[in-house]
Amino acid sequence: MSKKVVLAFSGGLDTSYCVASLKEEGFEVYTYYVHTGSADPQAEAKIAARAKELGAVDHRTIDAGPMLWDEIVVPFLAGGARRQGRYPVLCADRYLIARLGVDLAREVGANAIAHGCTGMGNDQVRFDVSLAALTDAKIIAPIRDIQDKENVRAYEMEFLRARGFDVPERASRFSVNENLLGATLSGGPIDEWDVPEADARVLTALPKDWPTEPLKVVITFDKGRPVAIDGNSMDGASMLKALNERFGPYGVGYDIYTGDTLVGLKGRIVFEAPGLFALEAAHTALCEAVSSMAQNAFRRDVGDQWVDLVYDGRFFDPLRDDLEAYLTSSQGRTSGDVTVMTHGGVVTAAAVKSPYILRKKDSVYAQKAAWSGAEAQGFTRLSGQSTQLWRQIGEQAK
Repeated sequence: MSKKVVLAFSGGLDTSYCVASLKEEGFEVYTYYVHTGSADPQAEAKIAARAKELGAVDHRTIDAGPMLWDEIVVPFLAGGARRQGRYPVLCADRYLIARLGVDLAREVGANAIAHGCTGMGNDQVRFDVSLAALTDAKIIAPIRDIQDKENVRAYEMEFLRARGFDVPERASRFSVNENLLGATLSGGPIDEWDVPEADARVLTALPKDWPTEPLKVVITFDKGRPVAIDGNSMDGASMLKALNERFGPYGVGYDIYTGDTLVGLKGRIVFEAPGLFALEAAHTALCEAVSSMAQNAFRRDVGDQWVDLVYDGRFFDPLRDDLEAYLTSSQGRTSGDVTVMTHGGVVTAAAVKSPYILRKKDSVYAQKAAWSGAEAQGFTRLSGQSTQLWRQIGEQAK
């Protein structure tokens, strides 16, 4: 009986080894590459050619840009939180890659699904947990299965060369992951908690190269969803790509993050997310203006829960659906225009326009009030009474 396996394939060393290794185990290998809105046709053609060269029965290229926008970007903005307050979960595309692999496996009749994750990081958890939640197909991780080798990369290269396949030299000293959300880099000085080298960047410019003129962009929202830039309507993937291109030259969205990984190690990365940072600043400013005090306080509690699920491999847990139901409900008045500006490095929401801003006629905070001084004095007396009593009773009891 023929064995069929579906493999998420990037064309790099690890997934190249996976194809050759799975073939030797008797599998018919079906590969697929997922892009998320920043497609490079020439690169994709090379990836497809590499898959066929290695012996894949078939190769697919899948556009997941709309899916990533709807299922990741929109709820991320609504929640307004980052992993440990720092990291904007740029890894979230893994879940869509896993689900698309399940869809392809069902289409071609594959009884196994493979991925190129090692046994050292978070992505193995994201793929394994997601696949186990979505299918009964066998999960195979060929790179994880050779973690006992003294030098895994050297073993992979020798394996491929021995079978007549070219092993191109690495084009970069860094491990780079890039998708519609942004880019992450690791390796070299980054892993050693040292100063990253100047060229450890993909989307953002160094301060010395920032434009001298400030950048100003107006982002329009409709019920929490960004829908236009400077009055020009566009789809989500195009919008984020455009914002990356406009804010990246100003160094917006560059940071260094040390996270607590799922395997218990500290993981240090450089990440870049210029477009996402601009959207985040604009959306948060609009939420702050149109939402109630309780909504704004609760929003980040929900957001923290959401990003933890996404980071920790539990994207398909039903709690995510529950959280997103609230987030969707909370965005009913998050509509309007926000002007975001940068002189370089930091993006600021400079102006907010919306018919839903919570204003009171004849009242401006710290300027003028529609209530009397006596009313204000009574309010302050009552609002502080619990604190006052605690202090007074303590003194009397001594």
